[in-house]
Amino acid sequence: MATIGRKNVHGKGGVRFKAGFDASKRKSMLRTLVSDLIVHEKLQVTLSTARDLSALADRMITYGKKGDLSARRQAARFVRDIWADEKNKVTALQKLFNDLAPRYKDRNGGYTRILKLENRRGDNAPMALVMFVK
Repeated sequence: MATIGRKNVHGKGGVRFKAGFDASKRKSMLRTLVSDLIVHEKLQVTLSTARDLSALADRMITYGKKGDLSARRQAARFVRDIWADEKNKVTALQKLFNDLAPRYKDRNGGYTRILKLENRRGDNAPMALVMFVK
């Protein structure tokens, strides 16, 4: 039976707009991924997400290298409040400022590395591995 009105992607009639993956959802996803990258020090994501993630992670390391109260507050606005080591009661923010930032004190940028991987099996999306440089 023919539908009246605009059609959505799946042919459902009468639907004006799809539920979008808007900017706030993308920012929320990137906040979570940056926090997970700080905790695990490497992540496997899609290539486009990896490029955004790398830039944000480099910015967080720069905040960590500054080390003052203002930089800590700016990083705390972005990094999620999750445990990096629950046994020793270390959060992701503490790991960023106490472990990761001193590691790069002599390095001027380029704290992350992106390695391309095989495409994902389900949808053939290009995948990448984001990791901190040793």
